[in-house]
Amino acid sequence: MIVIEQRAPVDQLATERLVLPFDLRCKSRLRTRLEHGEEAGLFLERGTVLRAGELLLANDGRVVEVVAAPEAVMEVRSGDALLLARAAYHLGNRHVAVELKPGLVRFARDHVLGDMVRGLGLTVVESEAPFDPESGAYGGHGGHAHPHGHSADGEGRGPRIHDMMLRGRK
Repeated sequence: MIVIEQRAPVDQLATERLVLPFDLRCKSRLRTRLEHGEEAGLFLERGTVLRAGELLLANDGRVVEVVAAPEAVMEVRSGDALLLARAAYHLGNRHVAVELKPGLVRFARDHVLGDMVRGLGLTVVESEAPFDPESGAYGGHGGHAHPHGHSADGEGRGPRIHDMMLRGRK
């Protein structure tokens, strides 16, 4: 089994491919297979989300490219940026992962959400496509995830009311 514990430098040339749907690219511990069938074990930093095109470095020195697998999605296409922005807003308001491209909003297939977007006056098409949604405004700093110690507990969870109260008692 090939063991992968870290990202590779971006200037490396991949010799292997790891094709995964989005939900599996969100797992930091995973037993899977490379594209050609070899078993692979991922042991990445907790909270890691693998993006399409990222490179990973196996313990044996091989470089593995992450590929977004085609999956069941819904696509909304329009030349009207305001309508697409409305769709993205309403999907985001429901905490739905969305992929944004010029003239396109893509999200995991969900008929209730599809009906909601249709209700905004847009056409929704079911498709099979690679899905690489936005990481979000708080999704990390430059493609990595680790605590930065922004709270009293040093775990990077942000300030909490009780943290602020403790500071006032010192």
